[in-house]
Amino acid sequence: MAGRRKGTEKTGGRKAGTPNKVSGTVKEWIASIIDGNRKQFEDDLKELEPGERVRIISGLLSYVAPKQAPSRPDEELRKEKEMLYDLLMDLPDEFVRRISDRLNELEKSDGYGD
Repeated sequence: MAGRRKGTEKTGGRKAGTPNKVSGTVKEWIASIIDGNRKQFEDDLKELEPGERVRIISGLLSYVAPKQAPSRPDEELRKEKEMLYDLLMDLPDEFVRRISDRLNELEKSDGYGD
């Protein structure tokens, strides 16, 4: 069986969170190329067809904006209901009763019921 036994401490190697030297230097090199050519890159973007420019900019957005996980309406509704339920469980009973009474009044007055 290769490797260390389960439960033994790790010895040697990089500490957790230490970046890989090669990928770190490559990232620095790429960043310096981009930084040194910003004006040229902007000029080149202006010369592209609008659709191609949008495609390039959209591709670059993934490097500066976090990707949003797709969500389904039913999942969002479930999460919202759970959050409201948790809030209601933390409220005093009198507040819950008053909220419930008010919701019932609103349902009756708008004519929609559910």
